[in-house]
Amino acid sequence: MATHLQGSLFDQTDDIHLGPLGGLRRTHLGAGAWIDVLPGWLGGADALFVQLAEEVPWRAERRHMYDHTVDVPRLLAFYHAGDPLPHPVLEKARDALSAHYAAELGEPFVTAGLCYYRDGRDSVAWHGDRIGRGEREDTMVAILSVGVPRDLALRPRGGGQAVRRPLGHGDLIVMGGSCQRTWEHSIPKSSRATGPRISIQFRPAGVG
Repeated sequence: MATHLQGSLFDQTDDIHLGPLGGLRRTHLGAGAWIDVLPGWLGGADALFVQLAEEVPWRAERRHMYDHTVDVPRLLAFYHAGDPLPHPVLEKARDALSAHYAAELGEPFVTAGLCYYRDGRDSVAWHGDRIGRGEREDTMVAILSVGVPRDLALRPRGGGQAVRRPLGHGDLIVMGGSCQRTWEHSIPKSSRATGPRISIQFRPAGVG
């Protein structure tokens, strides 16, 4: 798969590595929801983007909406608990997040879902990860982003003022507390010329 990535001036290295998690900064959104954000947690993120774009077995999906079937506007891949991840640094990231949030979450992150946003036309609509336990329990979803930044938007469930965080080039966001139940998130389409981005979402068992 051809990739056309505009690299970050701050990430000109092929050394793919994780930094410390001590720089995470928490924002309380309300109704028991919060986000933790750490820009640039992954060094060498542009090099990882290229490897994932070229080597992950991406699939295109079609979904039935209303009275017709439409293309899902992004490419997808999913790794179940126990599946080897497509790069060793992702397993290190999952283990580091599990250790960091062990006391608060009470269980490890075990699955990894990947989304490939090829350009500004690719997107994901407003939603919460409420399939499974996320519908009734507080939980966490951690998202690591590589490639060109795209806005992750969050708003209270049912509508309200949105919060936006541009994520790419190794940035980390963790959505926790009641976030999946009381807030929604999306990657809006962009009319600006924008390059590709890949997100890696780590979840506990039974959260989707």
